[in-house]
Amino acid sequence: MPYTVMPCRSRRPHRPGRPPRARPTPTRLLLTALLLFTAALGLGPLGAQRATAASNLVKNPGLEILDGPSQFPQCFEKSGWGDNDFSFTVTGDAHSGSRAVRIQLTRRGDGDRKTMMLENSCAPRVTPDHQYDLSFWYKSTTPNVAFTLFRHDTAQGWVYWTDLKTLPQSAAWTRTEVRTPVIPPNTDQITWGGALYGVGTLTTDDYAMTDATVLADPDPCTTGGTGPECRGRWTVQSTDSPVRAIHSVLLHTGKVLLIAGSGNDRDAFAAGTFKTSLFDPATGTYTAVPTPEDFFCAGHVQLPDGRVLVVGGNKDYASADGSVGYKGLRTSYIFDPAQNSYVRANDMLAGHWYPSATEMGNGDVIALGGLGEDSAGTVVNEHFSYAQNKWLPMGEAKQAWSFWGLYPSMILLQDGRLFYSGSHVFGGGLPGTGSSVYDYGAGTISEVPGLRRKDERDQSMSVLLPPAQDQRVLTMGGGNHTVSPDAHRLTDLIDMKAASPQYVAGPDLPQGRYADGSPQTGTQGKVYVSAVILPDGKVLETGGALHTYREDPVFEASLYDPATNVFQAGLATDPVPRTYHSSSTLLPDGRVLSIGNNPGDGSFDQRVSIYQPPYLFKGDRPQITSLASTRWTYGTAQRVTVDKPVVKASLIRPAAVTHSSDPNQRYVDLPMTVDGNTVDLSLTSNPNLAPPGWYMLSVVDANGVPSVSKWVRVGSEGQVAAARVQSFADELKVTDAGATSGTAGTNGMDDMSGMDGMAHGSAHRHHGVKMAEGYDGCDHAYGRINQCVPWTFPKTKQADRCAWLLAKGFGRLEVHGRDRHHLDRNKDGIACGKGDVRRS
Repeated sequence: MPYTVMPCRSRRPHRPGRPPRARPTPTRLLLTALLLFTAALGLGPLGAQRATAASNLVKNPGLEILDGPSQFPQCFEKSGWGDNDFSFTVTGDAHSGSRAVRIQLTRRGDGDRKTMMLENSCAPRVTPDHQYDLSFWYKSTTPNVAFTLFRHDTAQGWVYWTDLKTLPQSAAWTRTEVRTPVIPPNTDQITWGGALYGVGTLTTDDYAMTDATVLADPDPCTTGGTGPECRGRWTVQSTDSPVRAIHSVLLHTGKVLLIAGSGNDRDAFAAGTFKTSLFDPATGTYTAVPTPEDFFCAGHVQLPDGRVLVVGGNKDYASADGSVGYKGLRTSYIFDPAQNSYVRANDMLAGHWYPSATEMGNGDVIALGGLGEDSAGTVVNEHFSYAQNKWLPMGEAKQAWSFWGLYPSMILLQDGRLFYSGSHVFGGGLPGTGSSVYDYGAGTISEVPGLRRKDERDQSMSVLLPPAQDQRVLTMGGGNHTVSPDAHRLTDLIDMKAASPQYVAGPDLPQGRYADGSPQTGTQGKVYVSAVILPDGKVLETGGALHTYREDPVFEASLYDPATNVFQAGLATDPVPRTYHSSSTLLPDGRVLSIGNNPGDGSFDQRVSIYQPPYLFKGDRPQITSLASTRWTYGTAQRVTVDKPVVKASLIRPAAVTHSSDPNQRYVDLPMTVDGNTVDLSLTSNPNLAPPGWYMLSVVDANGVPSVSKWVRVGSEGQVAAARVQSFADELKVTDAGATSGTAGTNGMDDMSGMDGMAHGSAHRHHGVKMAEGYDGCDHAYGRINQCVPWTFPKTKQADRCAWLLAKGFGRLEVHGRDRHHLDRNKDGIACGKGDVRRS
């Protein structure tokens, strides 16, 4: 009978159903110490120790010493979780000596079983910032074996860390070795071993662990250094972008697709002048791409084969008087880098302006949110089938009938669900806590608590922090001028592996300076934040402005370190303001491209800046001198050679960013097996952690200097997410987001006409939602929620603007935020009041 255990993400030494261990007697402790000491000297019966056995940090590494009461190897335990039938046996079929441990699974519903070091003084001690080589010998009758790792956090206790490697089936004794990621702060011990998660047997023996850390050169930045090795360097390119780049997409060719559409230019829209340009960072040249429709404020995502799926766009601008908002396109196109051209896909179910698009673990794409063809917020989900190369029809595309806002940040989690982080564009946050987990397959939405100022996350940015295996998300900055005049500097951090995830406060964003040189003060932060994952595992945040109406740029940049939860402030800053419609993109050579700036006066700064991070000034770069394959299958080891020692490797998904939004951005850790300059990299078996497609592969040396990236394509055709994933967030309260009647719901839903894809007589006749304040592109600093003061007035004198509004039927308007149109001339809080109207 299997005993009851807790899931391995929170494994404890004592579990219900397990008898307590006998307390060792002084005699046994003395005998154990003597045996371990003699074994370390190579005098005991452990055998088969490495030449550097004295540095082995594992106690009883050969499993030869048994605990008296349990007759199981001392300092090791029977571990695991889930619904399965299993047995542990101490066997004489050993790699060396006389003992090994065999695990057998005869039935598996879920979970795993593993032999690991006890979570007490037996667990090897570690030092933060170091890395360790871990190894053991094994035989297995199944490939369903993972090298798994836990760590002891001095504040949180024992927590699951990561699966380091998937092990191939082996009938003969085989040695497996991996190098850990850098040990995080507050970690003092680790425990690890082989996890069996399929029917079959796994036998293990001769465990070893040594410190593999290579000491880096002293960091000059800790002693007051201010050179580029500490701050980096920005360079403004000599040639401007030929287009108003609203969207930036890095292709696997190394070129950057700059999509403008009409570029937020009504005249260009009226003339049907839509633009795209292909930028080559290697040569600094641009190539025009014919653009069939207005992709201004579309969604976009890379498909597994490297093509770019463009979702919707702009069907029409808001009316000049603000009575009608922007309208979304139903059409969709695919950009093919091989042909440098757009090809039309089939139409979507509804129009979408400002939608998000997230790739799933099987290569399909889920698109959510935005404005529909009638300028109302669409509640229609779109599902693009990669296998069928088309958008699915109603009935196949699953619906929750929920409005997700504009450019909602929807991040794919390791169990296949989508995490709405709370970052969005325009207006306040969604009802409830402002953050949630969406199970697309089940149609359920689970609220996630803790996000501070959830109604002030307009144009904030959320990042799945490196590595993706940690499942932590950082949301930074944001604002909402209808609630508060200034953007804030808050960041919030969430661990999505936790049983009940909730946001906790992160460190505040560093403060910068304004164009006149004056410093930010108090709680002043920024919107329009760009956040870029770098190959050294840190996150560059740059650009932004104080206000959500595109004024007062902030000059500030910093590096966030997920390992320490600290921002390194004081980096060099982009000399070009980067506010509305700006974006930043990691290039394959480790530099960062920044482009775009669209102030409230309608102008567009088309200068291009490139940032060289500090790591490019810290010595020679390691090189990947050979790559065994550029086609990687999940759960495999991939061999590379390098020209110097390296300490970590990663895959980074190329950017597809706009409006402080790139929900597909991620950094996937690649645990290493090192043999001189030959390195085997272990790719996760879970496509939800690394959705199929092209990635930038880089290695990093002990000084934190990355290589130039190599392009690899991850995922064979048709691969789907593996069953063995850690569960999380299951204890949250789940609410059914689907409607159950044929009438409009009570959560703000009303009719959205023109839905050709909706079957007549369907039980779900929900055609849209009433817009929340700020979501329709109007300036809601004035008046009631159903009033729409335009962003740009006709060519009239400033003093005549109230007369123009009055002629359109507007009356007195309460001022909610900054009076950017100067309609409240007497400063009484009422725009176009008695004292504000010009008298003839």
